[in-house]
Amino acid sequence: MLVWCAVLFVLGVMAFVDSVFNMGQIFRQVNSLMFMLISLALLIRTTTKARAAKLEKYQDRVFSLEQRVNSLEASQKQMSQY
Repeated sequence: MLVWCAVLFVLGVMAFVDSVFNMGQIFRQVNSLMFMLISLALLIRTTTKARAAKLEKYQDRVFSLEQRVNSLEASQKQMSQY
């Protein structure tokens, strides 16, 4: 997904540069600018979602490790009572 977002962004930049250097009509400039901005927004959204997923994975891992530590402490406490 990230690769496709980058490809869309590069195509949007190329379309914008083409419309500026060829003295295109205003509609072409606005169209290429909107294409570039939408692809940039998609790129940013994808990267933030990937980072959030990575953070969520780390949080789940920490939670499971805390549960394991708690269960080990409880079993150690039971063993020390005997």
